[in-house]
Amino acid sequence: MTYRSLAGGLTRWLTEPVPRGRIAAFRTLVYLFVAADLVIFTPWVRHKASIPGELYQPLLIGRLLPLPTPTPRLVEILFWAILLLSLAAATGRAPHALGWPVFLLYFEWMVIAMSYGKVDHDRFAFLVALAVLPTAGPARHGDATRTEAGGWALRVTQIAVVCTYFLAAWAKLRFGGIEWLTGSVLARAVIRRGTELADLIAQVPYLLIAAQFGIVAFELLSPLVFVAPPRWQRRVVAFFYSFHLMTFATITISFAPHLVAMASYLSLERVRPVNWLRRRWLRPMGADGAGPAGEVGTPATPPDGDGADTPPGPARAPRPSTGQPPGPEAPPVTPPETPPVQPSPAT
Repeated sequence: MTYRSLAGGLTRWLTEPVPRGRIAAFRTLVYLFVAADLVIFTPWVRHKASIPGELYQPLLIGRLLPLPTPTPRLVEILFWAILLLSLAAATGRAPHALGWPVFLLYFEWMVIAMSYGKVDHDRFAFLVALAVLPTAGPARHGDATRTEAGGWALRVTQIAVVCTYFLAAWAKLRFGGIEWLTGSVLARAVIRRGTELADLIAQVPYLLIAAQFGIVAFELLSPLVFVAPPRWQRRVVAFFYSFHLMTFATITISFAPHLVAMASYLSLERVRPVNWLRRRWLRPMGADGAGPAGEVGTPATPPDGDGADTPPGPARAPRPSTGQPPGPEAPPVTPPETPPVQPSPAT
């Protein structure tokens, strides 16, 4: 196997065509989450503007660019600009003109959020998705035409999702050492923010230690999702989602942006909520236009007293066309009565 064949195979894998409808659905999901993130998940970023500037310790990217120190006016402008632009971008129109500003402004929003002592690693894959979506080109919901540019955007997002897992395991072993596996990390998390389910699990001896071994093993083996057959790949992705569901159910840690980015593995073109709502609520009108006629293809029921209970009569033969406008119908002709036959006298 030559270098050229390897490079060609890698290129085909990175740019595997996907339906444009999948890109349109993923784009709508991502940009709607941006708007939801501002008002539901990270509204606390707006309060950073009231913190003294001396406490602002920007991330490395903020020191290299450099980005300005947050002020009340800057944060407020960022909030409303991201909110309006993300809602507009969710429609799928102007993917370049709207996509790039949303990425850049939301990136600055995240730098502000993570420059006060806490960095969340669940934003990495989501930021990558925002960075590559403008390169996917135009796409319409339900379009089955395949696109390599869209395939590249989804593949890069998938790689970022796996890197989040793999690098998290590397960080555990790098900073916590092998002792992280047998330490009390999950026990402290259960004490701080555990649910009733977590309290039940914590009572089982050595179960939390086994869970720590399982978490690191799962994160280190996550790249295997790329070599799994399609059927097994769907099961692996389902396991990814179930892992985060269990995490939220036990220690209430949400990886919402990461879960949105992980939707790049899903066949989102099959999800058509607009069409579903249209079929559900916009019923066909009845023949008289008064309202829904019930099931499709079923004629409207005539009102009471209008022949609803009258049995059908004999079929009437069509009247031959004479070319003249129809006139009043003639009364039916009654044939003359025939007199009864008198018996003749006997002879």
